[in-house]
This record gives sequence, C-alpha cells and structure tokens, in this order.
Amino acid sequence: MSAENSITVDVVSDVVCPWCFIGQKRLDKAIAAAGDVDVHVRWRPFQLDPTIPQAGMDRREYMLGKFGSEERIHQIHARIEPLGEAEGIHFAFGAIKVAPNTLDAHRVIRWAGAAGEDVQNQLVRRFFQLNFEEGANLGDHAVLVEAAREAGMDASVVETLLPTDADVDAVRNEIATASRMGITGVPCFLLEGKYAVMGAQDAETLADAIRQVAGAKARGELEIAD
Repeated sequence: MSAENSITVDVVSDVVCPWCFIGQKRLDKAIAAAGDVDVHVRWRPFQLDPTIPQAGMDRREYMLGKFGSEERIHQIHARIEPLGEAEGIHFAFGAIKVAPNTLDAHRVIRWAGAAGEDVQNQLVRRFFQLNFEEGANLGDHAVLVEAAREAGMDASVVETLLPTDADVDAVRNEIATASRMGITGVPCFLLEGKYAVMGAQDAETLADAIRQVAGAKARGELEIAD
C-alpha cells in the first residue's frame, strides 16, 4: 500500500483501564472495516493513578476508597461487563486482587515498540487479557517478563532492565506530554498526530475517522506531523 493510503494511530491508554481494552477490540474492527487503508498502531502510556505504590494495593480496598461502596463498584462492573462480552472480552473483575502501578508495564510496552509494531500490539493485548480476564498482577515483574516472552521479545533483556531505571523518565515524559495535550481520560486515539477520537467509540465511528483522515492525507490536505 502506498504511504498516501496509510495512517498512524497513536493509542493513549492504560493497561488497567477496562474502556481501553474495549477500545482495543473496537479499533481492531475499525481497521478491518477501513478497507484498503494501511493503519499503523502505536501504543502510548497513560496512568489512571500514578500515586499507587510500586508494590501495588489491595484492589478491593483501592476501589472502595475510590468509589465509596460495594454497591457502586458492582454498578460500574455491571455496566462494563456486557459491553466487554459484545467485544469478546470476559471481564473477571473478581479475580483481580491487586491494583498495580502500571509504570513498569508501560516501560515494557515501550521496549516492545522498538521490537516492532506487531510485537507491541501483541504485548498490549496480552497485558489486557492478563489483568482483566486472568486477574494477574501487572506490577509483578515475573508476569511482565513472561508476557514479553510470549509476545516475541527477548525476555532476558526485559528481566535485566526492569529492576533498573531504564526509560522511567521517558515514559513519564510521554505521560506528561499527553497531559499537556489536554488528554485527561483514555482511551484516546490520535490519528496522524493531529486528530483525536476520545473514548471507546464504536468501531464504525473509528473506521469513519480513519477513512476521513486517510482520504485527506491522500489528497494532500493534511499537513503530516513527524
């Protein structure tokens, strides 16, 4: 496919955001529906709560502190679960015991991007599955390393780098950049670095945005960002 018929979609998301998991599934459908547009996806970091300690927190206590009652938490989960089922996601909120700090997960996603677009996409999908369908702790380095291995990364390199400060500042700077751009919630889909689609929009809305931006680019009407 020609460069004129291709666009880049930067997805700003957090791996513990259920709407981001739904958004990932809908983006897959949108890309399939966008016809012959060649879509390149890059995953960008965001932290719903960067104040969570490195070791994580008990998720039940965390959710109670955030939402106030078991009833409110149940209402939130009950709203999300059928939307997930419609996208093939089997949310197992009860299995999630730890609310993790996701900084390290975002570092691994960054490294996956250096290994290739397909590797990064596979890793992000696995992180969503691990957290929401299997109740794994995404703050656990062993979980991150195994997911990296499954995605085709060099797990020994990931295992060596995780205990260091490698790319901690880089990830935090990316998160700060998203904040300066006015992104306060996720997912946010940035098309060609210029047009933002906020929230887990339905697949057709995303597909339409992809087609419109690709068309503008092909006609030379779009000043492309680097």
